[in-house]
Amino acid sequence: MMKIPTQTKKDLYTHIAILISLFLVLFFGFFFVYLPWSTHHGETIKVPNLKGMSLEKMEELVDANDLTYEISDCTFTADKPPLTILSQYPLPNALVKSGRKIYITINSETPPTIKMPGLIGLSVRSAEQQLLISGLRKGIVREINDPRVKEVIEMQVNGRKIEAGATIPKGTLVDLVIGNGTANVEMELPDLVGKPLDEVNIILAGMNLTVGKIYYEANEEFQPGTVFKQVCATCTGTSIHPGDTIDLWVVGGGENQ
Repeated sequence: MMKIPTQTKKDLYTHIAILISLFLVLFFGFFFVYLPWSTHHGETIKVPNLKGMSLEKMEELVDANDLTYEISDCTFTADKPPLTILSQYPLPNALVKSGRKIYITINSETPPTIKMPGLIGLSVRSAEQQLLISGLRKGIVREINDPRVKEVIEMQVNGRKIEAGATIPKGTLVDLVIGNGTANVEMELPDLVGKPLDEVNIILAGMNLTVGKIYYEANEEFQPGTVFKQVCATCTGTSIHPGDTIDLWVVGGGENQ
């Protein structure tokens, strides 16, 4: 049997050790240097808050953070400007890798149209709930002389009457006209002269009349704090109706209202 020289064995072992070392260097270099570098291992970006931004501003911010985006949905919200960001995923402050795609929902530029719900006879609270369910908004509530108390007797949009079933844009403000519980009847103007102001206030409130301006002036014929003159500021001719306004002149030195 041929015997391998000692020097040859040493060279063989040396070559084997070099090969193993090279393998280990390449192995660890690939998994702990190249892969982390190529996949940005350990490098994260905090997702910015895009909600409420315009599309233009959102694009600038996404580019500045080395991210991308995709519009995943488009809906309509009446109290938000058109083409603004309504929601996003991932959420703000989430940690992601560079190049991550952010999915956003934007506010539609054109509101969809819906049918006006029937509100006649409902209370203001019930009418407001129906408007909310239908995607509409309650505008001003105006009372008029009508026997129905706090019931909706008419719907208006931009000052014009609108009927149930009419087509209007989603998010429209709908004004409500309600009754104040009094019929549009003529009444006799009460005589308030010589009565204390506190008593006059009670009388006018009971007749559904409104106290207008109060002028304080000196008058030697009447006691301080009593009314010595009255004028119906909103009356037509000699008739007076519920809701009319009465201006008063009171004895005293108080500030005019």
